[in-house]
Amino acid sequence: MTNRLLAIAALVPVLVRAAPDAPAPAGPYARIAFLRARDGNTVDFEAGYVRHLEWHRRAGDAWAWYGWTISHGDRQRSLVYATFGHAAGDFDSAVSPAEDESDTSINVLAHSEFTGSGLYEFLPAISRGTGVPAPAARAEMLTVELAPGTGAAFEAALARSAAPPGETLWFRMAAGGSVPRYVRLRPADTLAALLARSGEPALPEPAARLAARTTVEILTLRPTLSLGVPPAP
Repeated sequence: MTNRLLAIAALVPVLVRAAPDAPAPAGPYARIAFLRARDGNTVDFEAGYVRHLEWHRRAGDAWAWYGWTISHGDRQRSLVYATFGHAAGDFDSAVSPAEDESDTSINVLAHSEFTGSGLYEFLPAISRGTGVPAPAARAEMLTVELAPGTGAAFEAALARSAAPPGETLWFRMAAGGSVPRYVRLRPADTLAALLARSGEPALPEPAARLAARTTVEILTLRPTLSLGVPPAP
């Protein structure tokens, strides 16, 4: 009976901390991308990225852009930039695409290079949260790569298991790399809070058996490298 209750609880949406007056997401889609400074020159890269965010602000971009640096992981000091809570059509009506690309080339790609960019779909049935992360100071990012054809079984295994406590957001890659691939974000206020979870298995055993590769990285939110992200409460 206990196991059945835990499985049901994993499927029930749970209220989590949200930013005050945060609008409901327009849809389930997110873009998550990665940039690395050329020759380790993060000073020029970050200055250029700030200039590019200012272009977005002046252009009237209403999207929220999260900027995290990877503080612990093989991609340490890389920038993760992401936008969440979009309908599919939003990506066909982004603000001034040609001008955006031009400014990106001048201010961002002159000092960095892309190391990944994907479109993802939020999976509410196996998550706790709205699909838009809380603007916490830290976040754990788990990336899971599976063998071809095992995505449905992986999601079913997660649905049968109790979700971890707190905000837990699962995203399935729709385009941008090898699939099936999943990303899980778990925001936290402190590094200590993330380390307190280190004794937990990264995945429940039935799902772990399907994983070809799992990577855990710790992200630090960078307010100066973000746009439209509300301050943490």
